[in-house]
Amino acid sequence: MDTFNNTTKVVKDDLIKKVQSGSKVSVAAACFSIYAYQALKDELESCDQFRFIFTSSAFVAEKTKKERREFYIPRLNREKSLYGTEFEVRLRNELKQKAVAKECADWMRRKASFRSNTTREGMNNFLVVEKPEDTYTYMPMNSFTAVDIGCERGNNISNMVTRFENPASKEFLTLFENVWNDDEKLTDVTNDVIEMISTVYQENSPELIYFMTLYNIFSEFLDDISEDVLPNEATGF
Repeated sequence: MDTFNNTTKVVKDDLIKKVQSGSKVSVAAACFSIYAYQALKDELESCDQFRFIFTSSAFVAEKTKKERREFYIPRLNREKSLYGTEFEVRLRNELKQKAVAKECADWMRRKASFRSNTTREGMNNFLVVEKPEDTYTYMPMNSFTAVDIGCERGNNISNMVTRFENPASKEFLTLFENVWNDDEKLTDVTNDVIEMISTVYQENSPELIYFMTLYNIFSEFLDDISEDVLPNEATGF
C-alpha cells in the first residue's frame, strides 16, 4: 500500500510506472477529461484496453421532464468536463485543446470503451491497473482529470489517494467487472463520448454555430411552451 498527497508525491508519476504494454486500465469516476489523457498519453497508448464507467448518469437521456430538470445541470457539467474542467483553465489557455482532442478521439476509437450508470444508485470511484503480475487500485479517483492525478492544484484542501495491491486490489477489479457487465445498470456511451470530443476539433460553419447558440439558449424555453403559456409576439422571436 502507498499514499500520494498529489503535491510532493503525485498519482501521475506512479501511473507512468505501472501502466505499461499489456496493462488494462479500468476507471469508475464521475467524469473524464482529455487533459488527464494528455498527461498519460504514452502510457494509455501502450495499454491493451481502457474501460471507463461514469458513476453518475452522463450522455443518457433523462426518463421524465421532472428528472431532466433536477439532474440536467450536474449531468451537463459531467459531459462538458470531457474537454476540460473549471480547474484545468491553464491547460485550456495553452490553446492545444483541438490537437489534444483529436489525439484523444483517435485513441478512444482504438482502445477505449465508456459506459454510463443509468440508475440513481451510487458507486465507489477508483482506478484499477491490471497487469499479469499484479493489480493496482488507486482510490478515491473521484474524476479522471488532471487535478485528480496530481497535475493541477484544484480547489481541495487535501487530495490524498491511496494505492492498494493484491489481494485487496482484486476485490475492486471484481466489483468493476460485475458492474461493467450489468446491462440493467449501465449503457454503452462510447460513440457519444467520441462524438462530443470530435466536435472540439471539427471546423463548423458560422450558420451551424448560430443555430447551435439559439438552441442552447432557447431549448428549455421551447419545452415549456404550451397553449396556456405562449411567448410574447412583440419580442420578435
